Amino acid sequence: MSDLLRDAGFKELTRISTARTRLQDVTTRHERTVRRPLAEADGCVLAEAVVSGQSVPHYDRAAMDGFAVRAEDTFGASSRAPNHLRITTGEVAPGGAVQVHTGSELPPGADAVVMVEHVEPVGDDLEVFDAVAEGENVAPEGEDVKKGQNLYEAGHRLRPSDLGLLKSTGVTEVTVSEKPRVAVIPTGEELVEADPEPGEVIETNGLTVSRLVERWGGAASYHDIVTDDETSLREAVEGNLDADIIVTTGGSSVGERDLIPEVIEEIGDVFVHGVALKPGHPVALGVVSETPVIMLPGYPVACIINAVQFLRPALKWAGGLPLDEFPTVEAKLERKIHSDVGDRTFVRVRLSEDDGERVATPTRASGSGVLSSVALADGWVEVPESSEGIAKGATVTVQNWEWLA
Repeated sequence: MSDLLRDAGFKELTRISTARTRLQDVTTRHERTVRRPLAEADGCVLAEAVVSGQSVPHYDRAAMDGFAVRAEDTFGASSRAPNHLRITTGEVAPGGAVQVHTGSELPPGADAVVMVEHVEPVGDDLEVFDAVAEGENVAPEGEDVKKGQNLYEAGHRLRPSDLGLLKSTGVTEVTVSEKPRVAVIPTGEELVEADPEPGEVIETNGLTVSRLVERWGGAASYHDIVTDDETSLREAVEGNLDADIIVTTGGSSVGERDLIPEVIEEIGDVFVHGVALKPGHPVALGVVSETPVIMLPGYPVACIINAVQFLRPALKWAGGLPLDEFPTVEAKLERKIHSDVGDRTFVRVRLSEDDGERVATPTRASGSGVLSSVALADGWVEVPESSEGIAKGATVTVQNWEWLA
């Protein structure tokens, strides 16, 4: 990295949309698949279509507690003039009734069920006070799912309810896309795992990012801290080129110890260095041997914001996962938000209620090293590049970026 670049800082900042498009251009969806039992397939993406193995229900069953009957034997029944049937077992013959419970197999000869509330057993006879139509209170075979029915197409992300449905149809395993592999490499000579001395900092970014990877549907490998040394950084990156994505934390700016962009440029290509978002200008995006490399800033808030903006979509693209929007809520802004035109600003807020109205109170609009401003917030407000800020009392949209998806 030239001294001129270090002295001048970022001469040009790339817009988020442009940077994301460039990253998508170098992110390839992997084609690896694996067979998984249903209990291990939640959140996985189907690699092939799935059809029902059997009908649900796989027999005609009673949908209510009561008596299985021939519907025609109940015609004309009323509370004042009940029909009289014989209580039997086994097959339902003309004029007969067999007691059933919800889920019981419908006996041969029956085509309806009279609910227990509408009958009165009298010895071996049954008084029926309400007529039923053919098929009434009966769940026929295949009412829910028919055998061989197409249930899900390839590309569908499995949810817990999907797993229940699949199991009910006799499916026990599915072929899914393997989770995209993400190598998370924390960097910085000042980082330690615990018990910091003055000038040292406990490593948190790698832990946070690796857990976000898992939450977003990837498989993270969380590596040991790599010091600010070009050889060590190069070896760490080159040793993880079998990953679908490499993400580093720290050392991505333009200072004397910010070496990772230079290392990536030497062994690959850096196509974005500096993005117009705040907090978090010092993010870099590159590629080495067809593996995308996302270089996140070392300040914790800037690291998280850039991970959400770039790592999350890249992981979804690599794994063929849907890039769902975060859930949002509307709230009244408790105090004014300031923003620089040209930057997309992410303002952390806490939510509260005031006289039944939802209120968003900014925790901080700046301070990319203050991790608590994110950890203790309920979400953030995104201020577009064209705005100088948002006035007090305005209605804002709060993104719940830590939503489980």
